[in-house]
Amino acid sequence: MSVETSSADDSTVGAGAELLRIEAALAAAEAVLAHRFGSAITLVDPEDLAGSGPATVVRARVASSPFDLPRTLVIKHYPGSPISGDRDPFAREAVSYQLFTALPAEERMCPELLAHGGDRRVLVIDDLGRAPTLRDKLYAGDARAAETALLSWSRSLGNLHASTAGREADFNALLRRLGGRPGPDSAPWLAVSTEVPAMLETTLGVPTSAPVRAAAERAAEHARSACYRAFSPVDLWPDNNLVTPDGVRFLDFERGRVRNALVDAAHLRVPFVSSPDALALPPGMSEAMIAAWRAEVSGIWPALADDEALTGYLLDTQLLLVWTATWDLLPKVPADAAAGPTSRPAALVDWWRGLARHAAQSGAGALVEHAERVAAALDARFGPGLELALYPAFR
Repeated sequence: MSVETSSADDSTVGAGAELLRIEAALAAAEAVLAHRFGSAITLVDPEDLAGSGPATVVRARVASSPFDLPRTLVIKHYPGSPISGDRDPFAREAVSYQLFTALPAEERMCPELLAHGGDRRVLVIDDLGRAPTLRDKLYAGDARAAETALLSWSRSLGNLHASTAGREADFNALLRRLGGRPGPDSAPWLAVSTEVPAMLETTLGVPTSAPVRAAAERAAEHARSACYRAFSPVDLWPDNNLVTPDGVRFLDFERGRVRNALVDAAHLRVPFVSSPDALALPPGMSEAMIAAWRAEVSGIWPALADDEALTGYLLDTQLLLVWTATWDLLPKVPADAAAGPTSRPAALVDWWRGLARHAAQSGAGALVEHAERVAAALDARFGPGLELALYPAFR
């Protein structure tokens, strides 16, 4: 009689592979720490932090060291070979941490980089502890705490931009040292500005007028311009930030790059738009977040202290974010999908309505009409009556 063992075998193999992955990360970290400090440093008690990207992320305790190191460290190990061009996540993350570690501590909006090695593809960074993420705050039951965390996140984002403005040459030089190649902004702004009108007409039956097409093309050009450039984590998601006593700190720079900071600022109007489960914020919250961000950057970019100028810039980048989200999400949603208040169709309806509202405040009549028609068509297709749910903290 035979006995079925495949399930147990698979479990054993999976556990063995995970153990090997963690051991490899620990060994790589010990090697680069020894090289950095000139003496052996032993790490023990590894804890798998289950990163969502390609890296193995481990917290480990420093068992023995002749140096004054933190009790615990976080290791990010990228097994495998480098990716050619400007898309290697290890190179981008390592360079991002190097850029910030060179700044004064009060301007460093992320953990400190303690050691890294390009040959071993590993980073060792300061452990900020078991602080909650911004996502934890948004999904808890305390609206005041969530509001405080969002404003802190906005200030930290502004501080991040202000401290890295004018440092693009430094970033690119560091990237070349790790074998990376600086490249243009990888966001598909021009493709989006030219392809979305055909998608909207084919899928929703909504044409795009010449003035709206021109506005999108102009916005794409502005986003790629040399103005207002600073470092961006790119993946501005609530789970990529820790809420610490010293303010929100950013994590995960696998797509970090220097780009137009106003693209990041538009995420305050279209909160966490690239996140797979972005929900809504209560009325007035986005405006408060923008004010917190602007307070940090207006000293570097005085023109942004002018309300009319900032409103115009934000409308451009908001248009790009909404079009990009539509370009990315609409083809993925089945026509007969059951769309509830937390669905991506509900998010698209909300984002287009928000675009119409802000376009009206700027007197952009053609864009108002277009955005309202798209929102109505999306609601008719996937609804009717779609309303994006608030984050649980605000319900």
